[in-house]
Amino acid sequence: MSAAARPPAGSRARVVTVSDRAYRGVYPDRSGPLLASGLAELGFAVEPPRVVPDERERIEGALREAVAAGIELVVTTGGTGLGPRDVTPEATDAVLERPIPGLAEALRAAGRDAVPTAVLSRGLAGTAASTLVVNLPGSTGGVRDGLGVLAGVLAHAVAQLRGADDHGPGPGPAEVGG
Repeated sequence: MSAAARPPAGSRARVVTVSDRAYRGVYPDRSGPLLASGLAELGFAVEPPRVVPDERERIEGALREAVAAGIELVVTTGGTGLGPRDVTPEATDAVLERPIPGLAEALRAAGRDAVPTAVLSRGLAGTAASTLVVNLPGSTGGVRDGLGVLAGVLAHAVAQLRGADDHGPGPGPAEVGG
């Protein structure tokens, strides 16, 4: 992961682990710390993961809090499957303003050959204000695969969300509408 482009200086990431059992302390959160470590390797300032239960309101609240705080990147782990309590995509959809379907598809495709059930992940990706939000599965393998995909795009995505435009200057006033 160290060969990937670095995000702009001062870029912050937040990890939200969605798991009833980890929230209740039945078992330790393994995917959240792995994800936080991977994002730190990519150059983000990352605080310890926040663990929330599989409850739409709690997930949505954690995402909205990160967006309001101006966090550049929020990555969730867990709650993307087909189970009745897997509601991370629904909570994320309520927060997103602009979807990035290509990123969500790339994340699903990353693990497909080794783990055919990877295509069952319903994870989303998109933006809310200037925050990139990405859902990953709750498995450590899904997190590793996801980090492999994200390593190649996060620096560019965060730079764009900060207003960097590598497409050249936009049209001048005389060119608009004219």
